[in-house]
Amino acid sequence: MRESVANFAHVDESRLRLTIMKALAPHPSVAIVGATGAVGREMLTILETRNFPVSSLRLFASSRSAGAKIPFRGEAHMVEPLRDSCAEGVDIALFSAGKSISRDWAAPFVASGAFVIDNSSCFRMDAGVPLLIPQVNPEALDGMRSRGIIAVPNCSTIIALVAVTPLHRALGVERMIVSTYQAASGAGAAAMQELEQQAHAFAAGKELATPIFGRPYLFNLFSHNSAIGEDGFNEEERKLLLETRKIWEAPSVRVAATCVRVPVLRAHAESIHLELARSTSEAEVRALLSRAPGVRIVDDRAANRFPEPRDATGGDDVLVGRIRMDPSVPDNRGVMLFVAGDQLRKGAALDAVEIAECLLERFGPRHAHASSLASAQLAP
Repeated sequence: MRESVANFAHVDESRLRLTIMKALAPHPSVAIVGATGAVGREMLTILETRNFPVSSLRLFASSRSAGAKIPFRGEAHMVEPLRDSCAEGVDIALFSAGKSISRDWAAPFVASGAFVIDNSSCFRMDAGVPLLIPQVNPEALDGMRSRGIIAVPNCSTIIALVAVTPLHRALGVERMIVSTYQAASGAGAAAMQELEQQAHAFAAGKELATPIFGRPYLFNLFSHNSAIGEDGFNEEERKLLLETRKIWEAPSVRVAATCVRVPVLRAHAESIHLELARSTSEAEVRALLSRAPGVRIVDDRAANRFPEPRDATGGDDVLVGRIRMDPSVPDNRGVMLFVAGDQLRKGAALDAVEIAECLLERFGPRHAHASSLASAQLAP
């Protein structure tokens, strides 16, 4: 099973899932921490639609949500608050409850024998924690030793790198300039509700309520709502730089980003300019993208149809279009792309579930995790 993980990006997804389900007995116990949030609910949907093998399911959220019931595979599952001993018996814990919850609760789950797949920014830049996009760097699992934590990259990073990595591997990306058009879903369910409520209020001639962003979101766009450092870059822009370098293992690659919120419910779009190490052609770029896992080319110049958030919503692929050479870069080393991907799915929940599939493929459930992770069993 180890050889197939190294080639995960090249395996048909449906066949891979079938292989996993046949190979594993018993099926793992799964927990979702942050189960009532937008990403947590999307995780549940994806686990069900992908037939992920689950022997038992536990759902955790804040005390405000405790006692609520959420359906999964025809059964209602009670939402629990996090408490002592809640991690016992869990094989895989999917975290999407924010940085502070991950910081406080990931360790108890790992100590109890679970793999933690964390969607927050808490562990992304830790040297011992893989930062994983299964279509891009599944080999990063080889670097996991004693912690049992795998980090999901930032949504903008995932959407960009699924599209750009095939070009980087073949042509060498030396510089990447990204402008993002980020949907409300990236700020959570409450932000999505605020945008919808503003649309209803506008239609009714009422004042627009702005509790989330403090300004009208409808018919507006503004700089990403993350903290801005002294250098003028916000956290989202900094994540694109640092996470790309870690995932590619390329500390010298030059990345600059401008991240903006746009009034779209879900699915981010990004304009990407690449400066490559060697010359290429539009035909070669299209050929590389056409073979890339997780990529779907949407590029109809005659009909002016290119990636749009509406088309990306609910899908697993990153849509790539506006494929063209950049004449401002000499020697045919410049390429321009426009991409769109569902932030809740590939930008968060789907990536986490795909990581879980990788884990099952490589390690299997309940493998004396706490004692074996530090052993040679996990060596490449």
